[in-house]
Amino acid sequence: MAQFLPQPESPLKASAPRVLIVDDSAVARAALSRFVAAGGRFAVAAALPDAQAALAFLADCRVDLIVLDLEMPHTSGIDALPALLKAGRGARVLIVSSAAAEGAAVTMRALALGAADTLVKPGTGAFASRFGVVLQERLALLAASETAPASPGIVPAIPDLTFDAIAIGASTGGIHALASLLETIPAEVDQPIFITQHLPPSFSPFFAEQVGVSARRAALIGTDRRRVSRGEVMIAPGDAHLVVGALSNGRIATRLSRMATATGNLPSVDPMFASLAQVYGARLLAVVLSGMGRDGLEGARAVHDAGGTVVVQDQASSVVWGMPGVVAREGIARAVLPPAAIGAMIAATVRHGA
Repeated sequence: MAQFLPQPESPLKASAPRVLIVDDSAVARAALSRFVAAGGRFAVAAALPDAQAALAFLADCRVDLIVLDLEMPHTSGIDALPALLKAGRGARVLIVSSAAAEGAAVTMRALALGAADTLVKPGTGAFASRFGVVLQERLALLAASETAPASPGIVPAIPDLTFDAIAIGASTGGIHALASLLETIPAEVDQPIFITQHLPPSFSPFFAEQVGVSARRAALIGTDRRRVSRGEVMIAPGDAHLVVGALSNGRIATRLSRMATATGNLPSVDPMFASLAQVYGARLLAVVLSGMGRDGLEGARAVHDAGGTVVVQDQASSVVWGMPGVVAREGIARAVLPPAAIGAMIAATVRHGA
Protein backbone atom coordinates (compact mmCIF):
# COMPACT_ATOMS: atom_id res chain seq x y z
CA MET A 1 0.00 0.00 0.00
CA ALA A 2 1.32 3.41 -0.90
CA GLN A 3 2.50 5.40 2.09
CA PHE A 4 2.04 9.11 1.36
CA LEU A 5 4.05 11.35 3.61
CA PRO A 6 3.05 15.04 3.54
CA GLN A 7 5.28 17.36 5.54
CA PRO A 8 3.09 19.90 7.37
CA GLU A 9 6.07 21.62 8.98
CA SER A 10 7.33 22.89 5.57
CA PRO A 11 4.66 23.62 2.96
CA LEU A 12 5.58 22.26 -0.44
CA LYS A 13 5.91 24.48 -3.44
CA ALA A 14 3.69 23.53 -6.34
CA SER A 15 6.76 23.39 -8.58
CA ALA A 16 8.85 21.26 -6.21
CA PRO A 17 10.29 18.16 -7.92
CA ARG A 18 8.37 15.05 -6.89
CA VAL A 19 10.39 12.25 -5.31
CA LEU A 20 9.39 8.59 -5.00
CA ILE A 21 11.17 6.64 -2.25
CA VAL A 22 11.44 2.84 -2.57
CA ASP A 23 12.92 1.04 0.45
CA ASP A 24 11.75 -2.04 2.35
CA SER A 25 12.77 -0.60 5.74
CA ALA A 26 10.06 1.45 7.44
CA VAL A 27 12.74 3.24 9.49
CA ALA A 28 14.69 4.13 6.34
CA ARG A 29 11.54 5.29 4.54
CA ALA A 30 10.67 7.61 7.40
CA ALA A 31 14.19 9.04 7.64
CA LEU A 32 14.58 9.46 3.88
CA SER A 33 11.18 11.14 3.64
CA ARG A 34 12.13 13.56 6.39
CA PHE A 35 15.43 14.45 4.73
CA VAL A 36 13.93 14.78 1.25
CA ALA A 37 11.09 17.05 2.39
CA ALA A 38 13.23 19.26 4.65
CA GLY A 39 12.98 22.88 3.59
CA GLY A 40 10.28 22.31 1.01
CA ARG A 41 12.72 22.00 -1.89
CA PHE A 42 11.34 18.57 -2.86
CA ALA A 43 7.96 16.91 -2.52
CA VAL A 44 7.72 13.30 -1.35
CA ALA A 45 5.23 11.79 -3.78
CA ALA A 46 5.19 8.43 -1.96
CA ALA A 47 7.37 6.16 0.16
CA LEU A 48 6.89 2.51 -0.81
CA PRO A 49 8.28 -0.79 0.52
CA ASP A 50 9.03 -2.66 -2.71
CA ALA A 51 9.46 -2.44 -6.47
CA GLN A 52 6.04 -3.88 -7.29
CA ALA A 53 4.31 -1.13 -5.33
CA ALA A 54 6.53 1.46 -7.02
CA LEU A 55 5.66 0.19 -10.51
CA ALA A 56 1.96 0.26 -9.67
CA PHE A 57 2.32 3.83 -8.37
CA LEU A 58 4.23 4.98 -11.46
CA ALA A 59 1.53 3.58 -13.73
CA ASP A 60 -0.77 6.38 -12.54
CA CYS A 61 1.54 9.08 -11.17
CA ARG A 62 4.49 11.03 -12.53
CA VAL A 63 7.59 11.77 -10.49
CA ASP A 64 10.84 13.57 -11.24
CA LEU A 65 13.20 11.55 -9.07
CA ILE A 66 13.30 8.04 -7.59
CA VAL A 67 15.31 7.15 -4.50
CA LEU A 68 15.87 3.39 -4.74
CA ASP A 69 17.29 0.81 -2.34
CA LEU A 70 19.05 -2.17 -3.91
CA GLU A 71 18.50 -4.84 -1.28
CA MET A 72 14.75 -5.55 -1.06
CA PRO A 73 12.62 -8.69 -0.85
CA HIS A 74 10.75 -10.19 -3.81
CA THR A 75 12.48 -8.13 -6.51
CA SER A 76 15.80 -6.45 -5.79
CA GLY A 77 16.36 -2.86 -6.76
CA ILE A 78 18.94 -3.85 -9.35
CA ASP A 79 16.54 -6.30 -11.02
CA ALA A 80 13.69 -3.78 -10.94
CA LEU A 81 15.78 -0.85 -12.21
CA PRO A 82 15.11 -1.26 -15.95
CA ALA A 83 11.35 -1.48 -15.38
CA LEU A 84 11.40 1.48 -13.00
CA LEU A 85 13.32 3.58 -15.51
CA LYS A 86 10.77 2.76 -18.18
CA ALA A 87 7.79 3.35 -15.90
CA GLY A 88 9.36 6.56 -14.60
CA ARG A 89 9.22 8.14 -18.07
CA GLY A 90 12.36 10.20 -17.65
CA ALA A 91 12.59 10.23 -13.86
CA ARG A 92 16.20 10.16 -12.62
CA VAL A 93 17.06 7.28 -10.28
CA LEU A 94 19.35 7.87 -7.29
CA ILE A 95 20.49 4.62 -5.69
CA VAL A 96 20.59 5.02 -1.89
CA SER A 97 21.69 1.71 -0.45
CA SER A 98 24.16 0.20 1.99
CA ALA A 99 25.21 -2.00 -0.96
CA ALA A 100 26.46 1.10 -2.79
CA ALA A 101 29.76 1.03 -0.95
CA GLU A 102 32.89 1.96 -2.83
CA GLY A 103 33.92 -0.75 -5.26
CA ALA A 104 30.66 -2.66 -5.07
CA ALA A 105 30.09 -4.44 -8.38
CA VAL A 106 26.34 -4.05 -7.98
CA THR A 107 26.78 -0.27 -7.91
CA MET A 108 28.63 -0.32 -11.21
CA ARG A 109 25.91 -2.50 -12.69
CA ALA A 110 23.23 -0.06 -11.51
CA LEU A 111 25.04 2.87 -13.13
CA ALA A 112 25.49 0.90 -16.36
CA LEU A 113 21.78 0.08 -16.41
CA GLY A 114 20.87 3.75 -16.20
CA ALA A 115 20.86 4.87 -12.57
CA ALA A 116 21.92 8.50 -12.44
CA ASP A 117 24.00 8.39 -9.26
CA THR A 118 24.60 6.42 -6.07
CA LEU A 119 24.84 7.24 -2.38
CA VAL A 120 25.76 4.94 0.49
CA LYS A 121 22.89 4.64 2.99
CA PRO A 122 23.90 4.75 6.67
CA GLY A 123 23.06 1.79 8.87
CA THR A 124 19.78 1.69 10.76
CA GLY A 125 19.88 4.24 13.55
CA ALA A 126 22.88 6.04 12.04
CA PHE A 127 21.02 8.57 9.89
CA ALA A 128 22.39 12.04 10.61
CA SER A 129 21.86 15.58 9.40
CA ARG A 130 25.03 15.47 7.27
CA PHE A 131 23.59 12.58 5.27
CA GLY A 132 20.43 14.63 4.73
CA VAL A 133 22.49 17.52 3.36
CA VAL A 134 24.34 15.24 0.94
CA LEU A 135 21.09 13.58 -0.14
CA GLN A 136 19.53 16.95 -0.92
CA GLU A 137 22.65 17.99 -2.85
CA ARG A 138 22.50 14.87 -5.02
CA LEU A 139 18.79 15.29 -5.67
CA ALA A 140 19.27 18.97 -6.50
CA LEU A 141 21.96 18.10 -9.04
CA LEU A 142 19.70 15.60 -10.78
CA ALA A 143 16.68 17.89 -10.65
CA ALA A 144 18.69 20.80 -12.06
CA SER A 145 19.55 18.74 -15.12
CA GLU A 146 15.87 18.74 -16.01
CA THR A 147 15.80 22.53 -16.25
CA ALA A 148 19.21 23.23 -17.78
CA PRO A 149 19.48 25.85 -20.54
CA ALA A 150 18.41 24.50 -23.91
CA SER A 151 21.15 22.85 -25.91
CA PRO A 152 22.15 23.97 -29.38
CA GLY A 153 20.40 22.21 -32.22
CA ILE A 154 21.71 18.76 -33.06
CA VAL A 155 24.37 18.92 -35.73
CA PRO A 156 24.19 16.23 -38.43
CA ALA A 157 26.79 13.46 -38.51
CA ILE A 158 30.16 14.59 -39.85
CA PRO A 159 30.68 13.26 -43.39
CA ASP A 160 34.48 13.68 -43.50
CA LEU A 161 35.27 12.27 -40.05
CA THR A 162 38.70 10.62 -39.94
CA PHE A 163 40.71 9.77 -36.85
CA ASP A 164 43.54 7.63 -35.45
CA ALA A 165 42.35 7.63 -31.85
CA ILE A 166 39.19 8.19 -29.82
CA ALA A 167 39.16 9.96 -26.44
CA ILE A 168 36.07 9.95 -24.20
CA GLY A 169 35.46 11.96 -21.04
CA ALA A 170 32.49 11.58 -18.69
CA SER A 171 31.24 11.95 -15.14
CA THR A 172 27.75 11.70 -13.57
CA GLY A 173 25.51 9.72 -15.91
CA GLY A 174 28.45 8.87 -18.12
CA ILE A 175 28.64 5.13 -17.45
CA HIS A 176 25.28 4.37 -19.02
CA ALA A 177 25.97 6.81 -21.87
CA LEU A 178 29.36 5.24 -22.48
CA ALA A 179 27.84 1.76 -22.70
CA SER A 180 25.29 2.99 -25.26
CA LEU A 181 28.07 4.54 -27.33
CA LEU A 182 30.48 1.60 -27.23
CA GLU A 183 27.83 -0.97 -28.04
CA THR A 184 27.29 0.64 -31.44
CA ILE A 185 30.97 0.63 -32.48
CA PRO A 186 31.88 -2.47 -34.54
CA ALA A 187 35.13 -4.40 -34.14
CA GLU A 188 36.30 -3.04 -37.50
CA VAL A 189 36.85 0.28 -35.76
CA ASP A 190 40.14 -0.67 -34.13
CA GLN A 191 41.59 2.73 -33.30
CA PRO A 192 42.69 2.90 -29.64
CA ILE A 193 40.10 4.32 -27.27
CA PHE A 194 41.08 6.37 -24.20
CA ILE A 195 38.53 6.91 -21.42
CA THR A 196 38.47 9.15 -18.37
CA GLN A 197 35.40 8.62 -16.16
CA HIS A 198 35.20 10.32 -12.77
CA LEU A 199 35.24 7.36 -10.35
CA PRO A 200 37.07 6.45 -7.12
CA PRO A 201 40.00 4.02 -7.49
CA SER A 202 38.15 1.06 -6.01
CA PHE A 203 35.60 1.20 -8.83
CA SER A 204 38.23 0.91 -11.57
CA PRO A 205 38.31 -2.91 -11.93
CA PHE A 206 34.51 -3.15 -12.13
CA PHE A 207 34.37 -0.24 -14.56
CA ALA A 208 37.03 -1.78 -16.81
CA GLU A 209 35.13 -5.06 -16.84
CA GLN A 210 31.89 -3.27 -17.79
CA VAL A 211 33.62 -1.29 -20.54
CA GLY A 212 35.16 -4.46 -21.97
CA VAL A 213 31.74 -6.08 -22.20
CA SER A 214 30.18 -3.05 -23.88
CA ALA A 215 33.08 -2.47 -26.27
CA ARG A 216 33.64 -6.15 -27.05
CA ARG A 217 37.39 -5.64 -26.91
CA ALA A 218 40.19 -5.54 -24.34
CA ALA A 219 39.67 -2.82 -21.72
CA LEU A 220 42.68 -2.11 -19.53
CA ILE A 221 43.33 0.25 -16.62
CA GLY A 222 46.06 2.62 -17.72
CA THR A 223 49.58 2.09 -16.44
CA ASP A 224 52.77 4.11 -16.82
CA ARG A 225 54.87 3.64 -19.97
CA ARG A 226 52.61 1.09 -21.66
CA ARG A 227 52.71 1.14 -25.45
CA VAL A 228 49.40 1.95 -27.08
CA SER A 229 47.98 -0.79 -29.32
CA ARG A 230 45.13 -0.75 -31.81
CA GLY A 231 41.94 -2.45 -30.75
CA GLU A 232 42.41 -1.67 -27.06
CA VAL A 233 40.56 0.53 -24.60
CA MET A 234 42.71 2.34 -22.04
CA ILE A 235 40.99 3.63 -18.89
CA ALA A 236 42.25 6.26 -16.46
CA PRO A 237 42.77 4.77 -13.00
CA GLY A 238 40.80 6.44 -10.26
CA ASP A 239 43.84 8.12 -8.72
CA ALA A 240 45.72 9.51 -11.74
CA HIS A 241 45.26 11.31 -15.06
CA LEU A 242 45.72 9.17 -18.16
CA VAL A 243 47.96 10.98 -20.65
CA VAL A 244 50.15 9.90 -23.57
CA GLY A 245 53.54 10.71 -25.01
CA ALA A 246 55.54 9.82 -28.11
CA LEU A 247 58.49 7.42 -27.69
CA SER A 248 61.82 7.81 -29.51
CA ASN A 249 60.91 4.96 -31.86
CA GLY A 250 57.73 6.71 -32.95
CA ARG A 251 55.41 4.56 -30.87
CA ILE A 252 52.97 6.09 -28.40
CA ALA A 253 52.83 5.17 -24.72
CA THR A 254 50.47 5.96 -21.87
CA ARG A 255 51.70 7.91 -18.88
CA LEU A 256 50.12 8.56 -15.50
CA SER A 257 50.08 12.04 -14.00
CA ARG A 258 48.85 13.54 -10.76
CA MET A 259 49.36 17.17 -11.70
CA ALA A 260 46.91 19.66 -10.24
CA THR A 261 44.14 20.75 -12.60
CA ALA A 262 41.94 23.83 -12.64
CA THR A 263 38.83 21.74 -12.08
CA GLY A 264 40.35 19.75 -9.21
CA ASN A 265 39.34 16.43 -10.75
CA LEU A 266 41.55 13.36 -10.42
CA PRO A 267 41.39 11.78 -12.90
CA SER A 268 40.63 14.71 -15.18
CA VAL A 269 39.50 14.78 -18.80
CA ASP A 270 41.44 17.98 -19.59
CA PRO A 271 45.02 16.60 -19.41
CA MET A 272 43.99 13.46 -21.31
CA PHE A 273 42.46 15.46 -24.17
CA ALA A 274 45.38 17.93 -24.23
CA SER A 275 48.10 15.27 -24.37
CA LEU A 276 46.28 13.28 -27.04
CA ALA A 277 45.83 16.46 -29.09
CA GLN A 278 49.60 17.00 -28.99
CA VAL A 279 50.27 13.48 -30.26
CA TYR A 280 47.41 12.86 -32.70
CA GLY A 281 46.59 16.42 -33.77
CA ALA A 282 43.89 16.57 -36.44
CA ARG A 283 43.49 12.78 -36.34
CA LEU A 284 41.91 12.77 -32.86
CA LEU A 285 38.20 12.38 -32.10
CA ALA A 286 37.26 13.66 -28.61
CA VAL A 287 33.85 12.90 -27.09
CA VAL A 288 32.36 14.55 -23.99
CA LEU A 289 29.52 12.68 -22.31
CA SER A 290 27.17 13.44 -19.41
CA GLY A 291 28.79 14.95 -16.34
CA MET A 292 28.73 17.76 -13.81
CA GLY A 293 31.06 20.74 -14.03
CA ARG A 294 33.52 21.98 -16.65
CA ASP A 295 36.11 19.21 -16.85
CA GLY A 296 36.93 18.58 -20.50
CA LEU A 297 36.37 22.14 -21.72
CA GLU A 298 40.03 23.20 -21.84
CA GLY A 299 41.04 19.82 -23.21
CA ALA A 300 38.37 20.04 -25.89
CA ARG A 301 39.66 23.48 -26.79
CA ALA A 302 43.15 21.99 -27.23
CA VAL A 303 41.72 19.28 -29.50
CA HIS A 304 39.85 21.89 -31.54
CA ASP A 305 42.94 24.11 -31.83
CA ALA A 306 44.99 21.12 -33.03
CA GLY A 307 42.47 20.48 -35.80
CA GLY A 308 40.85 17.48 -34.12
CA THR A 309 37.13 16.77 -33.92
CA VAL A 310 35.02 17.32 -30.79
CA VAL A 311 31.58 15.74 -30.36
CA VAL A 312 29.36 16.05 -27.28
CA GLN A 313 26.31 14.30 -25.87
CA ASP A 314 23.01 16.13 -26.32
CA GLN A 315 21.08 17.57 -23.40
CA ALA A 316 18.00 15.36 -23.72
CA SER A 317 19.94 12.14 -23.16
CA SER A 318 22.33 13.52 -20.52
CA VAL A 319 21.75 12.97 -16.82
CA VAL A 320 23.71 16.20 -16.20
CA TRP A 321 24.40 18.48 -19.17
CA GLY A 322 27.30 20.22 -17.50
CA MET A 323 30.49 18.97 -19.15
CA PRO A 324 29.04 18.51 -22.64
CA GLY A 325 26.98 21.68 -22.28
CA VAL A 326 29.89 24.04 -21.65
CA VAL A 327 31.76 22.63 -24.64
CA ALA A 328 28.70 23.00 -26.88
CA ARG A 329 28.07 26.56 -25.73
CA GLU A 330 31.68 27.50 -26.52
CA GLY A 331 31.09 26.50 -30.14
CA ILE A 332 33.82 23.86 -30.05
CA ALA A 333 31.65 20.80 -30.79
CA ARG A 334 31.12 19.76 -34.40
CA ALA A 335 28.17 17.56 -33.41
CA VAL A 336 25.70 17.34 -30.50
CA LEU A 337 24.17 13.86 -30.46
CA PRO A 338 22.83 11.07 -28.22
CA PRO A 339 25.49 8.47 -27.30
CA ALA A 340 24.19 5.77 -29.63
CA ALA A 341 24.19 8.27 -32.51
CA ILE A 342 27.80 9.18 -31.72
CA GLY A 343 28.69 5.50 -31.86
CA ALA A 344 26.83 5.09 -35.14
CA MET A 345 28.70 8.08 -36.56
CA ILE A 346 31.99 6.44 -35.60
CA ALA A 347 30.83 3.13 -37.09
CA ALA A 348 30.03 4.87 -40.37
CA THR A 349 33.71 5.74 -40.79
CA VAL A 350 34.41 2.06 -41.51
CA ARG A 351 32.70 2.47 -44.85
CA HIS A 352 34.79 5.55 -45.61
CA GLY A 353 38.17 4.08 -44.69
CA ALA A 354 38.90 6.18 -41.61
